[in-house]
Formats: sequence, structure tokens, C-alpha cells
Amino acid sequence: MSISVTLEFTPNPDTLKYVVSEQLLERGALDFTEAAQATGAPLAERLFRVPGVKAVMLAKDFVTVTVTGQDVMMDVNAAMLREIREHLEAGEPVVTDALPAQDEHGADDSLVAQQVKSILDQQVRPAVAMDGGDIVFDRFENGIVYLELKGSCAGCPSSTATLKMGIEQHLRQVIPEVQAVEAI
Repeated sequence: MSISVTLEFTPNPDTLKYVVSEQLLERGALDFTEAAQATGAPLAERLFRVPGVKAVMLAKDFVTVTVTGQDVMMDVNAAMLREIREHLEAGEPVVTDALPAQDEHGADDSLVAQQVKSILDQQVRPAVAMDGGDIVFDRFENGIVYLELKGSCAGCPSSTATLKMGIEQHLRQVIPEVQAVEAI
């Protein structure tokens, strides 16, 4: 079986996005900021073995890789294209049952939290996924929505503008109880 893996650049200069021609996960994203977290995710474990890889995020149909710096970008890119394709063409699993669960949303089930989660899932997450990232609800507390930035969003120079100018403004317009949005 021939798997297509194509590189897409992201707004984060230290992150590369690889779009894959087959489904990797049913939903959501799994974010690993260090190799030890990837136990139970054979594809991520394999990618962490490439020198220069600092973080890996697996999503429905793409993989985002954050590197240690621009000086390793070309070497990492060549290895990623090869490693992802070889792993998938060999029929190796992306994740196993041994993978510890990663909570997709904070446990807060208040009405405001439900509204925020709905807006994130329907409007925000699909948009940031196009740039190789993910944004996940953590909690709503004292008028502040706390969000976790993953993949290319974590450490991206434009993430603050996206958070404040885009997400915060929209949430404040739609949900009067929201006063601010902060990254955790």
C-alpha cells in the first residue's frame, strides 16, 4: 500500500506539519512534549528517535513535529517523510491500548464551559488544525477561560494574537460571562 505524506509549513518556524493520506486517529489529537510521554504511541516513539525532534503531535490525518532549532530542520524533514511513510506502510499501529488516556477537555461541565467547548470544537480547533495545532479547554474560572496550546500552537509567535484577538474576542461576544482567555 502506498501512503502519501506531504509537508506543510506552519506559522511556527520550529514546527513542521505532515499530512497523511490515511486516518491516524478517530478524533482529537495526542500531544507529546517529550519522548517518555509517547509510550503506547509507536509512531510518536519512532519519531522521537530522530535527532532534533523536541515534540510530536498526532491528529486525525496529520503529524506535527517540533524541532530543537532551524539548524536541524532539513535533516528532520527528510527523516520524518521516510519514517512516517515506512511506519504506516508496514502496517504498524499509530497508538496501542497501552497508551495512557489524554483528556481532550477539562472536567468542568458548567454551562459556560459547555458553551466554550462547543465553540472550540466547531470553530476554533478545525481552524488551528489547518496550521498543525490544537487548542484544548482546561477550565473556566473567575471569568477566565484557560486553554492549552498544542502542536504548532505551542510556542508559536502568533499564538498570542490568535488567542487574544481571535478566540478571546469571539468568546466575549458570544458568552457574556467570559472576560478573558489565557494559555496554560
